[in-house]
Amino acid sequence: MGKVLQFSQKPPPKFGFERVKKRKKGETRPGQLNLFTTSGAQVLKLPSNISPFEEALLLDERDDRRAEETYERAIEEGDSVADSYCNLGIIKSKAGDTAKAFDCFTKSLEHDPRHLESHYNLGNLYFDAGNLRLAQLHYELAGEVEPSFPNLYFNLGLVHALNEDYNSAVIALDRYKELAPAREGVKAEDLLTNIKRSFPGQTR
Repeated sequence: MGKVLQFSQKPPPKFGFERVKKRKKGETRPGQLNLFTTSGAQVLKLPSNISPFEEALLLDERDDRRAEETYERAIEEGDSVADSYCNLGIIKSKAGDTAKAFDCFTKSLEHDPRHLESHYNLGNLYFDAGNLRLAQLHYELAGEVEPSFPNLYFNLGLVHALNEDYNSAVIALDRYKELAPAREGVKAEDLLTNIKRSFPGQTR
């Protein structure tokens, strides 16, 4: 009978979805990010010279329901299509429409097969659906695109631990700790400690 991995506390949750935060084609316009104050209700005023994707992103960051239709307009107009599909997929997933979220992320990858956030977000959807093989595949593809993105290594470590590949789990979690800020690296400590304690012969 195999060992069961014991946690001193509840296992840490995986990191969630990753929104595309700016256009990949160039730098954000000066002053674009701090357009709003947080005190009191106010009418959302958008600059007139921004693209549909940038407009959708500003709406999305404020949880404005108009973001969805604005991402759809960006797609229709050919503006940052892969990014728009990716962020639209997150909106669909949060709304509970998992099938449409899968569709959006895969359409994003049709337009850009190396789209980091879409691979990572597909990994999260497959993880939540219990398909660890495909979750691992998309996390690893995301790592090929951007090897310095820490969250994917944490989630990949969870996948390996659930698959009982403890040596690979330790490698992924150690990589996460190397890349993440020190205050966030502690999220992996309980998992690493328990793996190494429970399976000393199976980890490096």
